[in-house]
Amino acid sequence: MSSNSFAYSEQSGGGEATELGQEATSTISPSGAFGLFSSDLKKNEDLKQMLESNKDSAKLDAMKRIVGMIAKGKNASELFPAVVKNVASKNIEIKKLVYVYLVRYAEEQQDLALLSISTFQRALKDPNQLIRASALRVLSSIRVPIIVPIMMLAIKEASADLSPYVRKNAAHAIQKLYSLDPEQKEMLIEVIEKLLKDKSTLVAGSVVMAFEEVCPDRIDLIHKNYRKLCNLLVDVEEWGQVVIIHMLTRYARTQFVSPWKEDEGLEDNEKNFYESDDEQKEKTDKRKKPYTMDPDHRLLIRNTKPLLQSRNAAVVMAVAQLYWHISPKSEAGIISKSLVRLLRSNREVQYIVLQNIATMSIHRKGMFEPYLKSFYVRSTDPTMIKTLKLEILTNLANGANISTLLREFQTYVKSQDKQFAAATIQTIGRCATNISEVTDTCLSGLVCLLSNRDEIVVAESVVVIKKLLQMQPAQHGEIIKHMAKLLDSITVPVARASILWLIGENCERVPKIAPDVLRKMAKSFTSEDDLVKLQILNLGAKLYLTNSKQTKLLTQYILNLGKYDQNYDIRDRTRFIRQLIVPNEKNGALSKYAKKIFLAQKPAPLLESPFKDRDHFQLGTLSHTLNTKATGYLELSNWPEVAPDPSVRNVEVIELAKELTPGKAKKENPAKKFYSESEEEEDSSDSSSDSESESESESGEQDKEGDSSDDSSEDSSSESESGSESEVENKRTAKKNFKTKGKGDSEDKEKENEKSETSDSSNMESSSIEESSSDSKSESENESESRNVTKEKAKKTKQDRNPVTKDVSLLDLDDFSPVFTPVVLPTPALSPSLIADLEGLNLSTSSSVISVSTPVFVPMKTHVLLHRMSGKGLAAHYFFPRQPCIFGDKMVSVQITFNNTTDRKMENIHLGEKKLPIGMQMHVFNPIESLEPEGSITVSMGIDFCDSTQTASFQLCTKDDCFSVNIQPPVGELLLPVAMSEKDFKKEQGMLTGMNETSTVIIIAPQNFTSSVILQKVVNVANVGVVPSGQDNIHRFAAKTVHSGSLMLVTVELKEGSTAQLIINTEKTVIGSVLLRELKPVLSQG
Repeated sequence: MSSNSFAYSEQSGGGEATELGQEATSTISPSGAFGLFSSDLKKNEDLKQMLESNKDSAKLDAMKRIVGMIAKGKNASELFPAVVKNVASKNIEIKKLVYVYLVRYAEEQQDLALLSISTFQRALKDPNQLIRASALRVLSSIRVPIIVPIMMLAIKEASADLSPYVRKNAAHAIQKLYSLDPEQKEMLIEVIEKLLKDKSTLVAGSVVMAFEEVCPDRIDLIHKNYRKLCNLLVDVEEWGQVVIIHMLTRYARTQFVSPWKEDEGLEDNEKNFYESDDEQKEKTDKRKKPYTMDPDHRLLIRNTKPLLQSRNAAVVMAVAQLYWHISPKSEAGIISKSLVRLLRSNREVQYIVLQNIATMSIHRKGMFEPYLKSFYVRSTDPTMIKTLKLEILTNLANGANISTLLREFQTYVKSQDKQFAAATIQTIGRCATNISEVTDTCLSGLVCLLSNRDEIVVAESVVVIKKLLQMQPAQHGEIIKHMAKLLDSITVPVARASILWLIGENCERVPKIAPDVLRKMAKSFTSEDDLVKLQILNLGAKLYLTNSKQTKLLTQYILNLGKYDQNYDIRDRTRFIRQLIVPNEKNGALSKYAKKIFLAQKPAPLLESPFKDRDHFQLGTLSHTLNTKATGYLELSNWPEVAPDPSVRNVEVIELAKELTPGKAKKENPAKKFYSESEEEEDSSDSSSDSESESESESGEQDKEGDSSDDSSEDSSSESESGSESEVENKRTAKKNFKTKGKGDSEDKEKENEKSETSDSSNMESSSIEESSSDSKSESENESESRNVTKEKAKKTKQDRNPVTKDVSLLDLDDFSPVFTPVVLPTPALSPSLIADLEGLNLSTSSSVISVSTPVFVPMKTHVLLHRMSGKGLAAHYFFPRQPCIFGDKMVSVQITFNNTTDRKMENIHLGEKKLPIGMQMHVFNPIESLEPEGSITVSMGIDFCDSTQTASFQLCTKDDCFSVNIQPPVGELLLPVAMSEKDFKKEQGMLTGMNETSTVIIIAPQNFTSSVILQKVVNVANVGVVPSGQDNIHRFAAKTVHSGSLMLVTVELKEGSTAQLIINTEKTVIGSVLLRELKPVLSQG
């Protein structure tokens, strides 16, 4: 309630503030525009007055408002001097908020923060744990090398603090200190080793994070704490669980033998039956080794299983990757249901999860086959999710389910999302290559798509058919003839090139069509795309070698055109082909092999999954997502051939056993036996005290929930401080069980493991509920502690006696489709109905295709950014290259040319302070180290002008000087040209009428009345694309704004008597009217 009223008072300028606040805020009530712009400044003055007040209530209110400002993302750095004065305040609430502020701004205002360093050092001894922790956080946030020794001392003291919260902050400070001064590594490792022994769940995650940051290769520090970390894992906070699981995955890969060899052993067991007894014995001995899984390996797999039910997607993903990388393959299937559950999350989580499933589904299809329908594409899915689901469906495709999947793909091809439709066609191609039974069916379906009205669908189909035909070209002459006819209508370069390549490869199978195709291509050679030109040259060369009589002159004509082409690749290819196929005196040696070179048998392309090679990265990591090694990535090592000595993990148990006195050790076992016997005889006896009955009922409830309750930090701290005796007893019991395990068979091992784990977790929970969480221990608490130990023993034996009931968990709920799926026999995959369906793989409706095109014209006009007189010899000019910006799709590309007009070298030319309007962004160029006298250099930068002609102001700096400059874009440079048909133009124009339309009548000079002049004048002013028009008197141009992508439609309609109407349709009416003002004089002048 207080925060709501505070927010209200801040907006209205009055309300429930203190007296001092009322006086100040009453003066800043906004009056007109001036009040609106000056209110922030006056509010800050008001806060400074409140911070200097003698009243704690005013200071507290001011600090609440300042922290509120920070939370909203507002800059409160100018209040630093006023806030830092209150760092020594007696009021704990004020002090807490001051520390929150200082943690945020200490790095920016280092000098002022250093003045208060003595106060922070005193605060490290404060009785309040929150103040101690906050002081350490502030101290580690002042990133000045001079205070490294002070920070080191503070971290050492905090690591031995009684409060687990302070120890947690000490672990956080370790990482900050290491990044500031890596030379402190050895001393920090000592602190990490000490904190790793901490029994508090609050500290575990943070110290493992510090371990991963500072010394991830020091596996020896983990040995003693491995079992403790496994047992604490369920109770650690969520992000700590993620870090610990990733670390333990790496640990397991170095300490245990691969569990994946057992499958190989099972396969080989029956092969060599007729062998001598000795040989057979040796081999069976060897094979037995992989079957004995290390108990510690099993402990990790078992203790992470409950976390598959976590509400945090990162925890579920971490457990999934652990099972994938270290569990036996037969047990890894359990993660599939949990991962499918995550597909109900937001799109970002879906994207990461689907990427990991795509990698898994390549190697182990069976894991996800029961959930095939969960990967069907929804119309609301974004393109990136659709593409990943397609990838997974392709990986899961087999002879049994291909019939269902092809029907699903038939629907996807009709999608309005053209990128997705194209990806679906690629998928059909991959299914056709992977499953030979449906190759012909898929091919006939793709041929039907060639008659589609959508050019992108046709183009993608051509490319896929080309790849399929490479596998069996002899059987499909008719398809090649059909594709040759499409050359007249298809305009997509990749598709045209694919058709030409196919005809060239099969020119002997289509002897009548191939020369005619070459004749048509020769006509349009100069206007074709570079990719198509290369294939025309190849086709000419192949026909010259196979059908020289008909095509000799045509090929020579094409070679002459290619000789003078603008592209050097095409000129090179032309020279190469001419020398190879046209015989002369110099090249006689190679000419006789020309036919073998050009018409050699090409290997069929492999259509592989893009996720095929990603499995060498650890699942769930950034490197796996990006498919490249990211900074800080730690590779998983290969399994060791022989497991290292497992006894290194027993050290802690031995030490704890030594700490116990002999007398106490003798007393515990009889007591335990006594309680267990009495409870077996009296099943329904009432508890002797209220506290005992309460604790039993609570722990019983927790056991029912499957040990997944979250303990608070206070409970965790009390567990670490006051529950030491019970833990010692638990660990002795665990050790005893461990010894017994070695003697019994494998079934006894499993049972005893489960028993010891259940008793351990129940003891931890009951102690955390019953014990107090205060920092200081009194005698009375020690007495109650001893009573708690006795209760725990009684409860433990009771749990051992009770039968283990099956937990009801999220994983067992029937959320999904049943695991069993009806088996589809291979025959329906080739059923007549499926062939009929596939032949109908075409679109009933076509949608408009509006895409960004290349600029029609790029004006080379430059603008002065910095005059050489103003820049002390440094001159700078800029111009707009009208290319998509590589730094961001919402940015306008700007090229700046620097000239050094002096006789001395200029150094460190870079961008200084930027003064940009709200929302505007700038991607700066890399600093220029030096510019020689009379030298020149051009750099690129990107500016997001937010679809406005506002000025971007900034400073150009050299080593010695700074100069204020600004760039103001012409409105025509805020656009990207768009290619669209006349029909689409009229359709979009019809939706942008009324307020979205601006028009004017202009008088055009007679010499400007031609189409070419109008085109030249319009594209010179604005970066627009030309729309083909069926009427000579109407000229249409289309573009879209760079920032928002809003369409900008320009129409010039010539009337009688040298007049014309200029019409602009756009949602961005301001830009539209500015563009109209700029085009009007340009078209009017002679």
